[in-house]
Amino acid sequence: MSEHPAPDHIMQVGMGFEASKTLLSGVEIGVFTELAKHPADAETLQRNLGLHARSTRDFLDALVALGFLERHEGVYRNTAATETFLDKDKPSYLHLGALLEMANSRLYGFWGHLTEALRTGKPQNEARAGDIPVFEAIYADPARLKQFLAAMTGISHGANSKIAEQFPWQDHETFTDLGTAQGDLATQITLAHPHISGVGFDLPAVAPVFQDYVEQNDIQERLRFVPGDFFVDDFPEADVFTMGHILHSWNLEEKKLLIRKAYQSLPEGGVLIVYDAIIDDDRSQNPFGLLMSLNMAIATDGGFNYTAADCMSWMKEVGFINARAEHLIAHDSMVVGTK
Repeated sequence: MSEHPAPDHIMQVGMGFEASKTLLSGVEIGVFTELAKHPADAETLQRNLGLHARSTRDFLDALVALGFLERHEGVYRNTAATETFLDKDKPSYLHLGALLEMANSRLYGFWGHLTEALRTGKPQNEARAGDIPVFEAIYADPARLKQFLAAMTGISHGANSKIAEQFPWQDHETFTDLGTAQGDLATQITLAHPHISGVGFDLPAVAPVFQDYVEQNDIQERLRFVPGDFFVDDFPEADVFTMGHILHSWNLEEKKLLIRKAYQSLPEGGVLIVYDAIIDDDRSQNPFGLLMSLNMAIATDGGFNYTAADCMSWMKEVGFINARAEHLIAHDSMVVGTK
């Protein structure tokens, strides 16, 4: 240990909410979408975005200092990354911008109650003031549901594309994506493998959003939606079942139930793919996965993230063989079990 430890890292993390909210407000206000139309000076942006003169320049220059905008001779423009991912008029906005919208409108406020979640073990989201289960609260509001499903695409798209590329889909003909949300995992698999057909399985309210996304990608002939509750209804038959960012939402008993149902529903030789921001087995190298587990404490009644060793043991417990873990991208990994 250094004789004179520096406080820099503590300060960066402890005050990190300031930088986070500056970026999130930039997305909410539409700074990056406006600048995608044309670069502009502070006065023009203030007028076009409906901002007050007092803090406009500080706000824009903070975005410059944080690396989200560039400024030359008083004119602001997007960076290559914000031009690509934070312009609401580009399709690529879906891969990140929609997630940040949800972070701003929902998660940012909920995380202010983390201490209470740690002390009580109770969720701190929409259900905080009553007894409405989290997903019931989200699914009851069409606008909130659409935002949530788009955010799931945003957080999952990179891993979805990697699964479509990395798993040996040539050995299989059908799949069912359980808890499909907007259907991005199912879409990436179907786009990458013309021989395969699939099903997106989720609650009935998801159907219009899923179908719109599938039609945008022109794969409706090979990818269809089946409504259902995976705790209640039978899983649609397939060679492969996928669960992407699903298991972390549920308690241990519910996790094991879903894995058991998948095992019982698969044919001999069938495969279950589970992926999440899986925590490393030492529980020290994937801060995103650990923070996501805290997010589950805030957002759900019993959800938590888990290690690959945990997931493989649950699979083997119900009968899967050759369970293995594979890294996908960034903080996401998958566990694959064969019946």
